[in-house]
Amino acid sequence: MIGYILRRLVALVLTLLAAAVVIFVVLEILPGDPAAVTLGLNAAPEALTALRAEMGLDKPAALRFFIWLGGLVTGDLGQSYTYRVPVLQLITERMAVTLPLALMAIALATAIGIPLGMLAASRHGRLADAGVMAFAQAGLAIPNFWFGLLLVLVFAVGLGWLPAGGFPGWQAGIGVSLKALLMPALALALPQAAIIARVTRSSMLDTLQEDFVRTARAKGLSEGTTMRRHALRNALIPVVTILGLQFSVLIAGAIIIENVFALPGLGRLVFQAIAQHDLIVVKDLVMLFAGLAILINFAVELLYGLIDPRLRQS
Repeated sequence: MIGYILRRLVALVLTLLAAAVVIFVVLEILPGDPAAVTLGLNAAPEALTALRAEMGLDKPAALRFFIWLGGLVTGDLGQSYTYRVPVLQLITERMAVTLPLALMAIALATAIGIPLGMLAASRHGRLADAGVMAFAQAGLAIPNFWFGLLLVLVFAVGLGWLPAGGFPGWQAGIGVSLKALLMPALALALPQAAIIARVTRSSMLDTLQEDFVRTARAKGLSEGTTMRRHALRNALIPVVTILGLQFSVLIAGAIIIENVFALPGLGRLVFQAIAQHDLIVVKDLVMLFAGLAILINFAVELLYGLIDPRLRQS
């Protein structure tokens, strides 16, 4: 197991390094001068030269890459060109919105997807199964930003139950803040719930054919007890895998939803940073999203190694 972990750690470091190289190169070749964007088109050449030196843009690209990479390792993410504050401070403040939003979304997706998947598996080939599959197809086909706008029209404009957008801050109270995050979380959760429902259904159908399920039924256990205590517990491994991988997708996918609902999270921050050509913020945020996806995938691989010893030889 130690050798398996070491091999995965080496792969993790190499993947993170490759992601950093790709992110840096892609942003370097983008057109536009951050100093010119900051000072305006009519700025004096002397002012532009001084600001480029302050931003470190006068250094060679390779040197700037290693300076940025060293900052990522030490936690010094640099200073935003636009906000003139440390990027780490910006990320910490905005994470207080994006992380609860992603957690709410994954909780809602799980609460919706797993029961629907179980229902479809228990009613395989019947109307309920067809209904769940239709929901899954619709959930995958409908863009989450369009679903978010639909939620606003119904629950904010029509019924007036929920705020249409914005975030009051956690100091306004947990209930008020969660209420503001409910519709964005639902919009994010819809496609994930569809995926979880499909995976749960498929895994449950496979598990229901196993001998231990037949034995449980032969002992006289009810269908509900057999489904919950025996089939579901053994069918959850692929579902848990999907949940882990989808969590990082939810954080990255919050970019559009946070702009739809005007939430001051990481998604809105990266959108504003791109518009303002604040490259240091963009680089750090994109690397954060990529790093989260890579780390979660690493954790899933370790979990696989614990569950199935055969994978430790790969």
